[in-house]
Amino acid sequence: MFVLVNLKAYPCDPVEVATAAADVSDDSGVRVAVAPQAAQIGAVAETGVETWAQHVSAVEHGSHTGSTLAEAAADAGAVGTLLNHSENRLKLADIDGALDAADRADLETIVCANNPAQIGAAAALDPDGVAVEPPELIGTGTPVSKADPDIVTGAVDAAARVNGDVDVLCGAGISTGEDLVSASDLGASGVLLASGVAKADDPRAALEDLVEPLL
Repeated sequence: MFVLVNLKAYPCDPVEVATAAADVSDDSGVRVAVAPQAAQIGAVAETGVETWAQHVSAVEHGSHTGSTLAEAAADAGAVGTLLNHSENRLKLADIDGALDAADRADLETIVCANNPAQIGAAAALDPDGVAVEPPELIGTGTPVSKADPDIVTGAVDAAARVNGDVDVLCGAGISTGEDLVSASDLGASGVLLASGVAKADDPRAALEDLVEPLL
């Protein structure tokens, strides 16, 4: 199982979270990555944790003020990027363009989507992975694997029908080891979470609890 922690724009210490994630990953053997703000990619990558961007833009080098250049994210230390998070939605053409940009920079990609139908459309664009996240459950502490497990199984099936090589992650409300196990049982190959770690009083303890059932 792949654990990807999105720090969003939360007022946490990204280096503290990243250091904890690196240690937990090393101790457990579980793949754990952290996606900080773009300006913090370098500092997070220096901890040794697998580092992802939260977004890259569908642009090349040139006159694109305010864009996040995929090559710049990679040069700072990112090895992957999220795309189309529910808090930063993109048009289909822009997702496709951002995937091309990520491919140029050799970044792994996960495209987020709300439901199985959108997961199928995202998988058709040939990302490395997709993440199903019903927006109404994001940040609630109620995992989609419990609130509506059919969304997870439907997303897994939808992706497989289009592209059997695309990994499917489960997001929204993930915070405990039980949530991770439930996601795995439903066919997901990883989880995408944010507040369960980024807003935790003790991020290291939160991560240790998350991966404990896998040990």
